[in-house]
Amino acid sequence: MKEENIDKGMKLSEHLASPSVASLSHLSELDGVRLSPHFTLGEMTKTSYDTRDGNMPGPVAIENLKRLCEDWLEDLRYSYNTLYGDLRGRGGEGAAQEEIPVVINSAYRSAEVNHRCWGSPTSNHLTGCAADIRCMGPEQLIRYGAILLDMADGKRQAFDELLFERRGTTYWIHLAVRPEGNRRRIAFDMR
Repeated sequence: MKEENIDKGMKLSEHLASPSVASLSHLSELDGVRLSPHFTLGEMTKTSYDTRDGNMPGPVAIENLKRLCEDWLEDLRYSYNTLYGDLRGRGGEGAAQEEIPVVINSAYRSAEVNHRCWGSPTSNHLTGCAADIRCMGPEQLIRYGAILLDMADGKRQAFDELLFERRGTTYWIHLAVRPEGNRRRIAFDMR
């Protein structure tokens, strides 16, 4: 198998946001598999790493991804658009507003992908319980975080991790929700 050249100076978020040719064909096969109305298995398994395993999740990881999409990401998308969708300023009065999608940088990672991107050996990504949600800047990061905290309180459902992260000018939220044993861990990593 061809070894993909990885630019060591490139940020993890850049690798995750620019899929390889091999993973693009993988995405086209899985993009038709819906986990929820707005999220596909393809986008939840995308990677820029060309791997032997194709970054394919097993049945338990797919169920975890489905729960994450249905119970958290769909609600985040709906709430954000309800509260802030009109801030885009598209069109005039009465103009139809285009919904703002929730963009996933990384969700499920096979052991090979996780190792290659220097992920933690105990990462929630390995079980399909985590997603890194791209944010357009610090304002969206804060608003997404507030919505997710309100959702957890309103549902009386805990998350495992809610991590606010930045590398240079790239912002994202790491949201992890396990089937059980959630710790409600909140942290900031703004390098």
